[in-house]
Amino acid sequence: QLQLVESGGGMVQPGGSLRLACTSSGGTLTTSSIGWFRQAPGKEREGVSCISTTDASSTTSVDSVKGRFTISRDYAKNTVYLQMNTLRPEDTGVYYCAAGGFTAYCSLVETSYNVWGQGTQVTVSS
Repeated sequence: QLQLVESGGGMVQPGGSLRLACTSSGGTLTTSSIGWFRQAPGKEREGVSCISTTDASSTTSVDSVKGRFTISRDYAKNTVYLQMNTLRPEDTGVYYCAAGGFTAYCSLVETSYNVWGQGTQVTVSS
C-alpha cells in the first residue's frame, strides 16, 4: 500500500527559501503524477504545483507561485521536490503531497489524486 511522506517544512523569514520533499513507502512514485497542495489557516486546501508521470518537464503551477516555486522529480531517488523561493507570509500553511494516476499531464484538482501524505508545516514570518 503506497504511503507518502513529506519533509522539509519549517519556519522561514519572508524572502527565504525551503525545499520540500515527498517520498514513498510501500510503492514507487515513478508511476504516479504528483501534486503539491497547501492549506492555510481558515482556508480551503488549494493546488500549488504538479508534475506528470512520464515527462518531468510537464508541470503546472498556480499563478501565485509561478516564478517562485519549482517542482521536480528524481526518479532514481523516488522523490518529488518543491523548491520554494522568495517565500511570502501568504505561503504559510500545511503542505501536502499527493499521488495520482499514470498521466502525461498533471492536474491541480484534488480528485485527481488518491493517496495523500500527512503534511508538513511551512511558516513564513518575520
